[in-house]
Amino acid sequence: MTASPRNVGLNMKSHFSRSSRRGFIKKSALFAGAAAGAKWIGAPAILSAASPNSQLGIAVIACGGMGGGNPEVGARERLIALVDVDDKKLAEAVKKVDAKAPDAKKYFDYRKMFDECHKDIDVVLIATPDHHHAPAAMRAIQMGKHAFVQKPLAHNIWEVRALTKAAREHKVQTQMGNQGHSGEGYRKLCEYIWAGAIGNVKETHSLMQRSFGGTGGRLPGKPIPEGVHWDEWLGPASDREYHDGLHPFGWRSWMEFGTGTLGDMGCHLLDGTFWALKLAQAKKFTIECTQQKGGSEEMFPQDNIIKWEFPARGEMPPVKIFAHDNKWPDFVKELEKEHQEKFDGGTLYVGEKGYMFTGTYGDKPRIIPKSKHDEFPVPANTIPRSKHGVMGDFIDACKGGSPASSNFDVSGPFTEFVLTGVLASRAGTGKKIDWDVTNIKCTNLPEVNKWVKRTYRKGWEV
Repeated sequence: MTASPRNVGLNMKSHFSRSSRRGFIKKSALFAGAAAGAKWIGAPAILSAASPNSQLGIAVIACGGMGGGNPEVGARERLIALVDVDDKKLAEAVKKVDAKAPDAKKYFDYRKMFDECHKDIDVVLIATPDHHHAPAAMRAIQMGKHAFVQKPLAHNIWEVRALTKAAREHKVQTQMGNQGHSGEGYRKLCEYIWAGAIGNVKETHSLMQRSFGGTGGRLPGKPIPEGVHWDEWLGPASDREYHDGLHPFGWRSWMEFGTGTLGDMGCHLLDGTFWALKLAQAKKFTIECTQQKGGSEEMFPQDNIIKWEFPARGEMPPVKIFAHDNKWPDFVKELEKEHQEKFDGGTLYVGEKGYMFTGTYGDKPRIIPKSKHDEFPVPANTIPRSKHGVMGDFIDACKGGSPASSNFDVSGPFTEFVLTGVLASRAGTGKKIDWDVTNIKCTNLPEVNKWVKRTYRKGWEV
């Protein structure tokens, strides 16, 4: 099958009449002036005046995988459009929601969807492969649409910074899909750490439990599967033949499309370290890959160990952050045996007075051993709690509620931190990167900076 250049949406009548749309926009505009004094940065430009019961016009970009539940989120509001480059995934999504949203338009190119549907859309839910996150989200934000984007926020650090800046400028509500940030666990972890439960934290170790990547070059080209719109799947990436290991999941191993093991899992596992240890306050730090195997010009190295070294931040002392692809260091295994614990994926916090552990998504924060946990008074809840979860909080924010907890002002700097580890993996072992946060650049190894931003195919620019 030969992919078409750009598709035309199916001719289905919109839910909203032109006149009702005008009235809706007018109400939003009247609220805009009042919103200027809102206490948060970036008050929503659309639907700020809407009551919590108002329905949002939602477009869903990518309907399978992590986006599999998004069509139903849209159908609970006012589903305007569904987009997927795979006709089978699109058909599955339509089957889920057709009874509630029979008039939703269908596309395989989100650019065409924005061209035709932007007047009816208030919110865009994005769950594409990493290389499409920023091209899709930037188009939404620049049109004044609220944006939910799966983790990691973008394919590279420059895109993350650009999205964060654009969201502020266009005053839209945002959320990244790292669900642990909306949970109880990481909040309680912060409260324990800040209460001095294990003293000053000296280092942390996070286990990803995966190892994306490989060796060798590009695989032999194959015929494009029926129903897959390959040109649109490639999007901003350079042109190549269809081959194994990419669609629908293996793309995470390939540098041009994914962000490796760390990009996949780091936005979950490293969330607690970035939050509890206030790493956002640091303007300079170093990153180094101390171990890896394989890798090539096309694929990420595997079995990485990444080490960040942060200077003191206010009252927080210097700290080392370690990310391990798929194997705990020996001392953690010994700790498991000593205290009869079983650490699957998660993060171990090593303090001057002991240890704490959280699961992959911040679940079950606890002091190790259990006797020490039972002795320490449970800290008070000082951090506001999520009311509706990662997606519910975002929808509430779009209807005039408080900003979602992982909005781009929060998740942007965090994702930049995670992706500096991807830079270190690509640089290879034995190369310590001096990182300038403000200017998003490596100051000692200029060759690393070529990976801070990508080159875009014409028509897919950010």
